[in-house]
Amino acid sequence: MKSAVETLNPTRVRLSIEVPFEELKDSLDAAYKKINQQVTVKGFRKGKIPARVIDQRFGRGAVLEEAVNDALPKFYTEAVNEAELNVLGQPEVDITELKDGETLNFTAEVDIRPEIEIPDYSGIEVEVDAIEVSDEDVDKSVEQLRERFASTSPVERAAEDGDVVTIDLEAKVDGEVLEDGVASGVSYTIGSGELLEGIDEAVKGLEAGGEATFTSELKGGSAEGKEAEVTVKVTQVAARELPSLDDEFAQLSSEFDTLDELRADSRKRLENMKQYDQATQAQERVLEKLLELVEVPVPEKLLEDEVKTRKHNLEHHQLGQMGLDLEKYLEIQGKTVEEFDAETAEQAVKGIKTQFVLDELVNKEKLNVNQEELTEHLMRRAQSSGMSPDQFAQAVVEGGQVPMLVGEVARGKALAVVVEAATVKDTNGEIVDLEDDEDEDESAAAGETVEVDASADAEEKNEA
Repeated sequence: MKSAVETLNPTRVRLSIEVPFEELKDSLDAAYKKINQQVTVKGFRKGKIPARVIDQRFGRGAVLEEAVNDALPKFYTEAVNEAELNVLGQPEVDITELKDGETLNFTAEVDIRPEIEIPDYSGIEVEVDAIEVSDEDVDKSVEQLRERFASTSPVERAAEDGDVVTIDLEAKVDGEVLEDGVASGVSYTIGSGELLEGIDEAVKGLEAGGEATFTSELKGGSAEGKEAEVTVKVTQVAARELPSLDDEFAQLSSEFDTLDELRADSRKRLENMKQYDQATQAQERVLEKLLELVEVPVPEKLLEDEVKTRKHNLEHHQLGQMGLDLEKYLEIQGKTVEEFDAETAEQAVKGIKTQFVLDELVNKEKLNVNQEELTEHLMRRAQSSGMSPDQFAQAVVEGGQVPMLVGEVARGKALAVVVEAATVKDTNGEIVDLEDDEDEDESAAAGETVEVDASADAEEKNEA
């Protein structure tokens, strides 16, 4: 076999492959054997039909077609390995010449990973938000905890903001009561915005036994999106009572003995959250700076498939779980189809570039992934997927996705290397030291690129 490589552009090549006919012998033998098992010829036992009879009865062309289809993947793979190409997806194959007994010539066009030059990234500088927790932040956190421990008690007065009312509902569309438009004994906190638009105004001022009618667009059910006439009847008004902010509340709501200890713990928790947000922000901004430094051509076919994958996942998974279709989603977002398509393509380009650059960094920095790192990443992915670690691990193994997870961890480590080399300052001009949170940084880095990596890796896996 002889092969030659022609570079069509930085991300696509054409392989020209010449195969002497004698190298097709194994495939021809396999073709005759396969046809033997599939056909019946009077006077011959099944599987014992001579080749010349098969040629006469079914045509030599059918045998050649079967043999070529069997041989092409093998010769294509040999040519790819010989040229040391890092291919992406399936090739477009064209048989240019097939002479029985002489030669098989074919071409294969395929996308390849572009060669990327990683520049010196030690000069990258980014700014992130400073970690500042005010007394007001602590007050808000403690107040939220206090809200969770609120109690309610019935009152004989008109309903006010913050009260919990028990209500019966009836919805009509075009004067007809909907089958799924009746509900009784619904508990609703006035001002929460958890039910229909307009209900707060309708129930405020009503006492137990009072009712009101208002018009609202239905958020779900058989008449979702339609204007309905809704009648609401209040059967009970209950006032929410918040516990006093004292040491007794601290003991009730936490493991602390005093309110001061509870507030100190709340401050520490808020600082840790802001520290995590700061690390994530640093990773995102360092990655953006890195991508600006590197020229990354994007294969057209890979981009097209990535855009399709993202749209499919949004429409059939994310929006489906929310009970929305794409049209309704775009209406809520205030976007046109053209704006959505442009935004999706932009995100896909960034995702592909991110994977290419971080993969190149993995090679350049000779980064490896050990079993402990892979296990930790698997545990995080399992938690985010809502599956147990054992279930998630089984799904990963059965789906052949272990290399994908290894790639995610390696890219997280690659990004952590760049962040460590960069200069990170907060908005106060202070240098931010992320080394103390190295493990968390790597975890966040991997998590931030999971969606990008998973879709791009799946693209390669499905098309390879």
